[in-house]
Amino acid sequence: MHDATESRLNSVYLISLGCDKNRVDGEIMVGTLRGAGFRVVNNPEAAAAIIINTCGFISDAVAESLDTVFALSEAHHERVLVVVGCMVERYKDEIKAQIPEVDAFVGVGEYEKIDEIVAGLLGVSIESGESGESGESGFKTNSVNANDGSAVLTARLAGRADSEIPHIAYVKIAEGCDNACAYCTIPQIRGAYKSRPEAEILQECRALVDAGAVELVIVAQDTASYGLDLYGAKKLPELLQKIAETSGATWIRLMYAYPEHITPSLIDVIAKMPQICKYIDMPIQHSEDAILTRMGRKGRKFELQRLIQVLRDRVPGISIRTTLMVGFPGETDENFDAMLDFVEETQFDRMGAFPYSREEGTPAAGFPDQVPDGTKRDRHARLMELQQRIHFARQEKYVGQTLPVIVDSQDGEYIGRTQYDAYESDSTVRFSSPRKLKQGQIVNVKIAATDGYDLQGILA
Repeated sequence: MHDATESRLNSVYLISLGCDKNRVDGEIMVGTLRGAGFRVVNNPEAAAAIIINTCGFISDAVAESLDTVFALSEAHHERVLVVVGCMVERYKDEIKAQIPEVDAFVGVGEYEKIDEIVAGLLGVSIESGESGESGESGFKTNSVNANDGSAVLTARLAGRADSEIPHIAYVKIAEGCDNACAYCTIPQIRGAYKSRPEAEILQECRALVDAGAVELVIVAQDTASYGLDLYGAKKLPELLQKIAETSGATWIRLMYAYPEHITPSLIDVIAKMPQICKYIDMPIQHSEDAILTRMGRKGRKFELQRLIQVLRDRVPGISIRTTLMVGFPGETDENFDAMLDFVEETQFDRMGAFPYSREEGTPAAGFPDQVPDGTKRDRHARLMELQQRIHFARQEKYVGQTLPVIVDSQDGEYIGRTQYDAYESDSTVRFSSPRKLKQGQIVNVKIAATDGYDLQGILA
């Protein structure tokens, strides 16, 4: 085990990689550590222990996680190094042999013990929490339990104490996934879909808003499936309406809603509740039936077309974000060209795309007709060039309008977003103001120009 100097013996640095759901897990771990008496610092130099919360979804994410582990290990080799999260859950045995510098590997089901694990590695005692008393070892006899909603919420709030974005809070409404897409590793890593109880989610939303959140971002691997396992029906519409009515949030944003599970009642709630942003993140992955079938996706092209039309008819001005995959095994030039035509016709407001990644342990990894990497790169570039043109053209419609904008940060100018854009995923608005504004404040901005991707304006 590495040694730690007395001056920083109870200090911990944590970095979270990957998705918004990882960000939530990271906040809970930070709060758990704080509740145990650790000092969480924002500089690894000042820490006795470094925790890396990894992503393991695709090979690029694993590579980023490994690069981060190696870099921090080399730069701070005298610190205790703990690696947690999805990469660990997926590759624990392999990476143990590859990275002997790591002092502990912690899977996704062990987050509630992070305080005890770190304390054991540092050889220190941890303080007793409200839910338990210290035993002879100094460890809490009752650590944060993943099944104890109130304890997890307490940890979450404590973990957000020094957030760079206190006005934005991600609310994870479910864990795992049952969709069994042929390319996806999430069920292996996170297990079956498990919805959180509605009352627990509503309590968390109220507490987050009371603590300063203005925008609540609803996340899960598939938000639209919420409630199927717990209540026997899709309950996202009812949940969203109750969040809108009881949380006090100004904006509520819906992410990761699989189109196969979007219902008319969900669209109605988005349309009628003013707190719910007129925005939906709806990953479709592909447009062509032959590829959707091979992917294990249940929807079909005509259903996607109909759904998109209904969304735009029922929620005028809605911003539809999607994600597409190129180069899935068996994707022909004709399939790809048809997807380009679909994107041209559909005019998605926001879109991300990525080349198919052949992931060990997934059904698609064994499929014949794997597409060469060069072809995947070429198709990805062509698709993104098309979407760039669409995006630039669609941004022009906002010029001359006055739009509510949430203030995210200031860098000379203020930087914010309209309700049509998610934080770190979509476009921003840069604007000037003659008066000082606060982070999280929502102000009216007159859009004067676009630089292609982003908007520019002045305080109205």
